[in-house]
Amino acid sequence: MILTVPSFCPCACCRNKGMRTRLGCLSHKSDSCSDFTAILPDKPNRALKRLSTEEATRWADSFDVLLSHKYGVAAFRAFLKTEFSEENLEFWLACEEFKKTRSTAKLVSKAHRIFEEFVDVQAPREVNIDFQTREATRKNMQEPSLTCFDQAQGKVHSLMEKDSYPRFLRSKMYLDLLSQSQRRLS
Repeated sequence: MILTVPSFCPCACCRNKGMRTRLGCLSHKSDSCSDFTAILPDKPNRALKRLSTEEATRWADSFDVLLSHKYGVAAFRAFLKTEFSEENLEFWLACEEFKKTRSTAKLVSKAHRIFEEFVDVQAPREVNIDFQTREATRKNMQEPSLTCFDQAQGKVHSLMEKDSYPRFLRSKMYLDLLSQSQRRLS
């Protein structure tokens, strides 16, 4: 049986090393992954030129600062992909977009789509929320409103802020990004 590098692994280390390392890719954490250029929006080189060291450093100020910056979201998304937990960010972003909905007809269909994709038990991209929050959100689906996901979104935000965000800030991916942006200045 021949095993190959999974197509979802963004790092060059898995493509360039032996089979033992490649198999390790299935469970590796982002600390071993430093190829962040594939995750940036636009073209990587152009994106890196636009990203200042000051901006990337500010991401460490708070989780909300990171989420307010498009390159911060892109880097954090790539990090979460390496940890197989990008559904948390995708749900949070879907909720943010949902809150901008103005059409009542679209609101109902978008709410059900988000619920079925992220919140429902056995959803394709099920987020990790407690039973009470899931049930409260299910009840909110009876009459969807712009606030129907607020409780679930808050739980997911808190989970990412306390768990994934500190690991992101310590990750090789983020530290390499800072280093690359500092090197451009010198």
